[in-house]
Amino acid sequence: MDLPDFTSKDALSGGPARGRGAGLNPGNRFESVRLHVLGEHLDELQNEAPGGKQVPTRILPDRTVSCLNRVDSPDLPMKWTFNPYRGCEHGCIYCYARPGHEYLGLSSGLDFETVIMAKHDAPALLRKELAKRSWRGEAIAMSGVTDCYQPIERELGITRACLEVMAECRQAVGIITKSKLVLRDLDLLLRLHEHRAVRVAVSITSLDNELASKLEPRASSPRDRLNTVRALASAGIPVAVMTAPIVPGINDREIPALLDAAADAGATSAGWVMLRLPYQIKALFLNWLDRHFPDRAAKVESFIREMHGGELYDSRHFVRQRGRGALAEQIGATFRLFARKHGLDQRRDTLNEEAFVRPADRSGQLGLF
Repeated sequence: MDLPDFTSKDALSGGPARGRGAGLNPGNRFESVRLHVLGEHLDELQNEAPGGKQVPTRILPDRTVSCLNRVDSPDLPMKWTFNPYRGCEHGCIYCYARPGHEYLGLSSGLDFETVIMAKHDAPALLRKELAKRSWRGEAIAMSGVTDCYQPIERELGITRACLEVMAECRQAVGIITKSKLVLRDLDLLLRLHEHRAVRVAVSITSLDNELASKLEPRASSPRDRLNTVRALASAGIPVAVMTAPIVPGINDREIPALLDAAADAGATSAGWVMLRLPYQIKALFLNWLDRHFPDRAAKVESFIREMHGGELYDSRHFVRQRGRGALAEQIGATFRLFARKHGLDQRRDTLNEEAFVRPADRSGQLGLF
């Protein structure tokens, strides 16, 4: 007998988890057998907890043996990324990194934001990578797939310990986050800035607190993010704002206001990315639309398909981050117009890779040379 496809829209109905982005766990695309929860049971859960149930966060150790990831995508500006965590408590429903959890035998849904893999050995691994003779101090992007300042970082401090290594080595680094926690490490950012070896991008998807709490339930509020931009800029740290992702019919009308607020807070540049829905994120996002915007869910889905040739996603390089067609062109033109108006269309200064110095050997052994 054929099992129902748990990635379908209908199979994802039911009560959501309270305070999380994804309500449920779609099936792992690498598994041939999937569990289908009967509708009667989902109805019982909904009756027991109409507002949803709390799902605690679990932190598991990540025993990875390397931490720097080479990037070979032609439509991405960075050459290397570094991620202290896998999975992210922020729970952004649109996060393109969600499918990465499926490689761990988990789901891209609720698992992604409640089962966090922490790389406790990351500072030591980073020091080891930077000490290699083959390493030339090329700029590193932190983080590429999950937020290095997600809530658990306040307790674990893995990102700070890694930044301490980078500050010691004058390692050029670009940070992107949607958390005010980055200000905790302002002392280290200033040390790197002395060598023009750091910049920060703050992701601000909406100025509407209610919408932001639905899109990114455990991220800092829009006001806190703007205050973070202001504090970084006041300290002299080069700071950009990422208005990403743009979701047509949800936050595209906010582009002028977002860029105005970014410029007022002291940002010197801005960027944007269109909504991306690879793999099981399609089902998660459509379910989220039905739960939060039932009055316009069909229209938003239609807009997304319009920009991807009738599909929900086009994975081709240079298309996946911008979409195509009249609506995509209109959104891009709006961004360019208001970025230019506020002086946010300037090319970002290149991070200084020449200041890099290899880390000191802490093994206690004398070097040969």
